[in-house]
Amino acid sequence: MNYYSSCVAWPTNDVHSEGGLSDMVDQARDVTRRAFLKHVNRECLAEIEQQLAYARHPRRGLTMAGDYCVAYSRSRHHGKRVYFFTHSAIEFVFR
Repeated sequence: MNYYSSCVAWPTNDVHSEGGLSDMVDQARDVTRRAFLKHVNRECLAEIEQQLAYARHPRRGLTMAGDYCVAYSRSRHHGKRVYFFTHSAIEFVFR
């Protein structure tokens, strides 16, 4: 799955629509980082990790994998499976 959008850039008309962002978040199930990585495009994720200022290796600082505040989830967006991670109360969605 490729990166789609963060909740802050989400199309306004799809936030509260049936099956939209709010429903997706409400119906989400927690998954491990390992499960998340099996389903998302790692190159897209690496770009986002860099933009969020995560280190690539623990010796160089905090990595996303080492950040206990990041949560990984799966859900459905308009009936299609999506995976997302939550960082600072912002969802980053892959579909």
